[in-house]
Amino acid sequence: MTEDYAALVRGEAIPKQYVQTFLSTNAPRGAGDCVTSHDAAAHARRHRQQRRWATQVVITDQLARRACAERGLPPPDDVLPMRLLTIPETDVADLGSIIAAALAHSPAARALLAALEREQHIPETVVRDYYDRNQDRFLTPEALRRGVDPYNAPDPPDTHPYEHVRDGIAQQLRHAAARRAFFDWLDRARADVVYAEGHEHPGDPSQPDHEHRH
Repeated sequence: MTEDYAALVRGEAIPKQYVQTFLSTNAPRGAGDCVTSHDAAAHARRHRQQRRWATQVVITDQLARRACAERGLPPPDDVLPMRLLTIPETDVADLGSIIAAALAHSPAARALLAALEREQHIPETVVRDYYDRNQDRFLTPEALRRGVDPYNAPDPPDTHPYEHVRDGIAQQLRHAAARRAFFDWLDRARADVVYAEGHEHPGDPSQPDHEHRH
């Protein structure tokens, strides 16, 4: 009998209906709605990859819910991350479409990321080093208008003082460190996930139609 679950998370079945509902709510529409025999194979392949992609988003949400419970964080009110939200293109580029979609749709994933960010400690020396190595980001508007070369030791008046930008730099570095911690957590958390046939990771090299970009 074909499994009625998309994956097993710590032995608990994640119903295929979760993936189907998420996909029907959030998958792009239009392309492939009217399929001819000529492009039926391409449509079927696209649908498989969309299903695998959606499975990863749902699994990430389910894993994040368990992580939040283990950390004593308030549970999300919704049962599934079903709201259709806009995913910033920069997030897709920085995070990959799976994690970007999970963070956009899953309150649990966002809560976990926020908790990880609160745990990050950025040493003062690292913050100062970032400021010193990225002077181009801290030129004053007047210096930019004059075309000051940020890579040629700009004069102190041409850059925002460290004290004025220090907190913003630290926050940016904490945010980046939290994202890396989220990636590490997710890699560990889904290592033992068992997928039903047709719901494997879209980048799984054991699959004949795997994709590295997802």
